[in-house]
Amino acid sequence: MSDHTRALTVPKNRRLTPSTEKGRTRLVNVVLFVVLAIGSIIMLGPLLWMVSTSLKTKPEVFALPPVWIPEDPQWDTYTRMWDAAPILSGIQNSLIVALTVTIIGSFTSTLAAYALAKMRLPYKNAIFLGLLAGLMIPYPTIMIPQFTMFAKFGWVDTLLPLIVPFLFGNIVMIFFLRQYLQSVPDSLIEAAYIDGASHPRVFATIVVPLIRPAIAAQFILWFMAIWNDYLAPILYLNTPANQTLQVVIANLNVEFATQRDYPLIMGASFIALLPILIVFLIFQRQIIESVALTGTKG
Repeated sequence: MSDHTRALTVPKNRRLTPSTEKGRTRLVNVVLFVVLAIGSIIMLGPLLWMVSTSLKTKPEVFALPPVWIPEDPQWDTYTRMWDAAPILSGIQNSLIVALTVTIIGSFTSTLAAYALAKMRLPYKNAIFLGLLAGLMIPYPTIMIPQFTMFAKFGWVDTLLPLIVPFLFGNIVMIFFLRQYLQSVPDSLIEAAYIDGASHPRVFATIVVPLIRPAIAAQFILWFMAIWNDYLAPILYLNTPANQTLQVVIANLNVEFATQRDYPLIMGASFIALLPILIVFLIFQRQIIESVALTGTKG
């Protein structure tokens, strides 16, 4: 029996009418919305608890059942934290590291991606595979040799070990930008060469404008990773005035956790989270577009 004959023999009451299909689609959308809403609440729970705890008194922190809304919010937590730890210098050091690395490193990463994607270089595929192979090396395996090398340079307890290695590019960013550049027609770049344009001119006037959304999104993601980095700063930075914000908060936790002053710790943690939260809320469209673009182009 053919498919057409089977369709004719199906009882009319079993066939899906347009209104039934629309109802099923609406039901699926409602279920998805409920699931995503529950997931959002679960994800936002720790953030809301952190903000709530920063405004509590010490007894309210350990109260049972848990207190979500403090009876008398302790706003002075956000004023006394500046005297309890060098948070201002931590913010300054984190900004110096994050902005220097991401601005210069994004430029060099874009250059490398352009060279690997569009320039005629010998063994460029082998070079690219070598860069990807570097991602397979876990940081703890090179941590001690790298520390020894920087100690010989006299860079320990300075920001240089956190900045210099990343000025030459980010392998992940190079990979994503190269994949995105694969979708740019070679004829477009070759036409510019025929017209007499040099490599720097082609890079500045053609390549960068075409991949600007991808560069912006990868820049934001890299900034967030550098801002939240804790392992490298705790290895190299000893003096409180030179420490980044994450190390300052870790030291604050060690000092005040014994005093059970968790509101102060949570307040400092919220201050550290605030720049990342603002950046994500402003540039969330670019971040989502980056995931879509780099996942479909190539």
